Amino acid sequence: MTQPVCPLCAAVGGALVFQGEKFRVIRAQEAGFPAFYRVIWTTHVAEFSDLSVADRSLCMAAVNVLELALRAHLQPTKINLAALGNVVPHLHWHVIARFDWDSHYPSPVWCPAHRPVDSAALAVIQGRLEAVDMAIQSELSALCPAL
Repeated sequence: MTQPVCPLCAAVGGALVFQGEKFRVIRAQEAGFPAFYRVIWTTHVAEFSDLSVADRSLCMAAVNVLELALRAHLQPTKINLAALGNVVPHLHWHVIARFDWDSHYPSPVWCPAHRPVDSAALAVIQGRLEAVDMAIQSELSALCPAL
C-alpha cells in the first residue's frame, strides 16, 4: 500500500509570502477569508512536539510575527490560531484574521456561514494585504535567513 502524497510537501499551498530554511508562510486562497495565513514547517512532521525546543521556539516566533502584522495592519476583531492537522498530518499553523462582519463570525471558518460575504469590507482588507505580506517578510527575514 502506498502512502498518499502530502499536499504540503508536494506544493506551496497558496501565495508564498516567506520561504525560510525551517518553514514557509503562505496566504491561503480561502474564499471569504483574505487574511488566512499558514506557517508550514518544512520537514514532514505531524506534531509540534516532534520539533526540538529551539525549533518549537522558532515556529511560535513565526506565528507571533503573523499575528502582530495582522493586528497592526488590519485591526481584526480577533485572531484565530489553530494547528489541527486532522486532514493533513504535516505540522502547520493557521493564523486567521477574523472580523465581526465576516460570513462565519463568531464561529470557526470551517463551520457553516451565518451571513453572506460582505464584499465591500472584503475589498478593503484585500487592498491592505500587500502591506501585511511585506511586514511579515521583513520581520521573518530579521528572525531567520531566507532561502
